[in-house]
Amino acid sequence: MKAIWNGVVIAESDDTVLVEGNHYFPASALNPQYVTFSNHRSSCAWKGQAHYHSLIVNGELLADAAWYYPDPLPEAEAVRGRVAFWKDVKVT
Repeated sequence: MKAIWNGVVIAESDDTVLVEGNHYFPASALNPQYVTFSNHRSSCAWKGQAHYHSLIVNGELLADAAWYYPDPLPEAEAVRGRVAFWKDVKVT
C-alpha cells in the first residue's frame, strides 16, 4: 500500500491494518521529511484519543492529514504504532 499526496509517496508498506475502511501504516513507514506537527485531537468511542500529523510537500501544507492513536483502547490495540490518512491523501 502507498499513501500519496501532491505527487509524493508519504508512506509505503506491505504491512497495513484495515480498520473501518482505513489502512493503518506502521509509523516506521512514514517518510519523515514530509511529516510535521499538528496539535489537533479527536476522540473515538472505541479507539480512544487520536493525535494528528500535518504534511508538507513542495511547500504546500495539508493540515491534520494523518492520525494515530498513541494509547489506543484495548479494543483497538491493532492500531498502536500505526498511522492512517484522510483528506486529499490517496491510499492505493
